[in-house]
Amino acid sequence: MTHEERQSLSQQIHELIQSTQSEISKLEEVTQPVKPENSLGRVSRMDAINNKSVMEASLRSKREKLSKLELALKKIDQADFGNCTRCASQIQPARLMLLPESDLCIRCAAR
Repeated sequence: MTHEERQSLSQQIHELIQSTQSEISKLEEVTQPVKPENSLGRVSRMDAINNKSVMEASLRSKREKLSKLELALKKIDQADFGNCTRCASQIQPARLMLLPESDLCIRCAAR
């Protein structure tokens, strides 16, 4: 991976971190507990609880992505950055530009 590719990827990771943090903030607001004093019908209340659990799963996913992005940003200047953690072959730069948090090459990810 060239120096320019690393700089471009670093810029992209910074942007993804900012957008992911923004999404996490929004999801944290949406996943507040459903208050029993709200005048919802039984079906509406069940629907609200179901929606809350879906949003909580999304929040967990975004937090995991954020931690992977932050880890990728820390490792970007290391010599082994961009190498598959399973087979040690180089991950294609196009894959890293699409999924900068990826630590597996396409072949290993497909397994």
